[in-house]
Amino acid sequence: MPLPPLLSERPPALRLALTVLTPAIAGFVTGVTLGVGIGAWVIANALAALGGLGAGFEHDGVRSGVRRGAVGGACFGLALVLADATVVGDRVATIADPAILQTVVTTAAGTLLGALGGAARGRLCRRAAAAAPA
Repeated sequence: MPLPPLLSERPPALRLALTVLTPAIAGFVTGVTLGVGIGAWVIANALAALGGLGAGFEHDGVRSGVRRGAVGGACFGLALVLADATVVGDRVATIADPAILQTVVTTAAGTLLGALGGAARGRLCRRAAAAAPA
């Protein structure tokens, strides 16, 4: 099964959308779930974590996965805090206090997830290269 294209192989507008807009939209939606219910909050965060792994998988190693994860995590966290401040009345879950520190949490989580995704792709590429006929 072929791997998805690397982010660097995609058009610039799509790279921007995938790197900044997608995590920001996901962060805002996740932030809105703070006022919906704990189940929605957990599901939104689980989906966001899968997105972070997938984003890292669009890179050819840990280093570039880390950069992608840090940017995505920061965009995600800023949008989450924005949703919390503008849309959410009563929170059903706890986030960092003050809320802006949640961005630090999501940036760290995004960095780790991006690294894991980049490492996984790197392992798959090395295995494929080793298995290829000489």
